[in-house]
Amino acid sequence: MTTFIKISRSPSDDILIDGNALDVRQWVTKPDSQTGDALSASQAFEHLRASTSLRHLVVGVIGPRNANEAQLAAAERIGALLGRLGITLICGGKNGVMNAVSRGCDGSGGLMVGILPGNSPADANEFVGIPLPTGLGEARNMVIAKSARVLIAIGGSYGTLSEVAYGLHFSKPVIGVEGAADIPGVIHVGDAEEAVAVALDALLFSAAYPGPSGGCNIAYRGRA
Repeated sequence: MTTFIKISRSPSDDILIDGNALDVRQWVTKPDSQTGDALSASQAFEHLRASTSLRHLVVGVIGPRNANEAQLAAAERIGALLGRLGITLICGGKNGVMNAVSRGCDGSGGLMVGILPGNSPADANEFVGIPLPTGLGEARNMVIAKSARVLIAIGGSYGTLSEVAYGLHFSKPVIGVEGAADIPGVIHVGDAEEAVAVALDALLFSAAYPGPSGGCNIAYRGRA
């Protein structure tokens, strides 16, 4: 795996991306003359987690209701790894991959937002921290794709494929694992750990090289 951004930690404890200081609250970088010790994306997020809130960073995890065991295990692991960093997760809020990622997120102390197709918050699985009923039916898939800075797709149902398509349409980084749609633009990875690593890279990349929507509408070029 190859990354095109250089991440470091300055003597004043700032995170630097390609030599510019990360403004965590605004999630942008600003010119800086400091240099620092090289870090991985995961090390940078561990440092940030210890000193500030990362709840404003939203990663969407999408996948089918009828998931296999490998997909469920990957979803739970991804939820746990991202949840413990304090990153907010969103999903469709119901069963299958949605339940598994919510369980992992909740178990690690993270916050899961469920974007529900119906009108009742009671439709959410028990691990969703904030259930948001939309009354939009399957159209709520667009809300998930639009709201997330990065999408991780697990599996390849038609509903998941629609979310992938929306994500790519909105120029979001879309990471695929465990049978995700094999279409141009999806960054395919081997397992849950790699999916999280790429998602963290993409979040940092979006701060340094924002698109026209101020850091959300970006095409991630960090891996080749």
